[in-house]
Amino acid sequence: MLAPILESVPEESFVMSNRVERVLAFMVAGIIVLSLASFIALIAATGAGLGRDDFAQGVWPAVTILPLIGLPTGFVLIIVLLVVSAVRRGRASKDAGN
Repeated sequence: MLAPILESVPEESFVMSNRVERVLAFMVAGIIVLSLASFIALIAATGAGLGRDDFAQGVWPAVTILPLIGLPTGFVLIIVLLVVSAVRRGRASKDAGN
């Protein structure tokens, strides 16, 4: 009676793949949201009248650089997430065929 239940339990690698995909998805979301927020902050600060010299001091240099680094990094992580997901699905379909 316990054998069918034990046979239907997924393997540990399946759980690990989902965890990796989940972590990648949250990283992508966090990086892109933070980059877009800093981009909007730059637009708002420019609209509020900050000049070129004002962006060279305080926290503004980091806010200025963040979209330049964050958006390409988010794009690369999206591609990595797609590759990891495709590999997992390929392995799952291969295992289901046996």
